[in-house]
Amino acid sequence: MYRPLRTMVRQAHHDNSTKLNPTKIIRIFAIMDQNLYIKNKKAYFEYHILDKYIAGIKLLGTEIKSIREGKANINDAFCTFINDQLYVRNLHIAEYSYGSFYNHEAKRDRILLLNKKELKKLQTRGEEKGLTIVPLALFISERGFAKLEIGLAQGKKTFDKRETMKERDTKVEIDRAMKR
Repeated sequence: MYRPLRTMVRQAHHDNSTKLNPTKIIRIFAIMDQNLYIKNKKAYFEYHILDKYIAGIKLLGTEIKSIREGKANINDAFCTFINDQLYVRNLHIAEYSYGSFYNHEAKRDRILLLNKKELKKLQTRGEEKGLTIVPLALFISERGFAKLEIGLAQGKKTFDKRETMKERDTKVEIDRAMKR
């Protein structure tokens, strides 16, 4: 995927007629090669995940820079419909350290980008009793865009949570036994 750009960088380095800055493109590769994956562990503990969707997020420039630095928190975030658009609320993206007065608010409502068919399906299923839309993970795609994995979820009862804790403990014990 990156081969054509790399050849352009080499060509720009050897030929001064093209106006590409090789160091800037190499920095872009370094950012895109990072595997950034911020997971919402609390959601997996408190909900049964029924369906998963990957949605784009409408962000400002300083927000994406802050996400690439890994300064985001989705533990308290939730999704809601406002005027037939899906918004994510309480998604905390820290202010960009090099931002000036153009910096963004840390917690603001952000629009999620999905197809109309997916939005209608989520809206009808989300109105059912006991179902909610929860952010599961925040990551950077191969093309460099921020994506949010959301899930249609049903709340767990307390005994379900205890079963999850028991399963986790047994898995840890088995892993410890296998290492010996």
